[in-house]
Amino acid sequence: MSSNSQRYLVLISKIIFFYSIFYVIMKILAMFQGAWVMPNLILSLPYLVFAVVGGFMVKRNSYHWAYVIAGAILISIVRYYEQEWMLQLHNYFQ
Repeated sequence: MSSNSQRYLVLISKIIFFYSIFYVIMKILAMFQGAWVMPNLILSLPYLVFAVVGGFMVKRNSYHWAYVIAGAILISIVRYYEQEWMLQLHNYFQ
């Protein structure tokens, strides 16, 4: 793999890792401020998994394009459908 490709892989992996941590923290803070608990917990679970996997990748300094592709797809899908899923989950658990 070329040097530039490896640098992009590391950079994008770290961005997804830190975004996942940020998302989980923001959902936890929202729950403490009165947001719906179950929908926020459920929607933050995939990000928690990505944060844990990303943490292992950063610790080992071993990165993979599958993490980047799956992370980009997950982030795009959840951000697009988040409001709709949040309401559906709230209605389901209510």
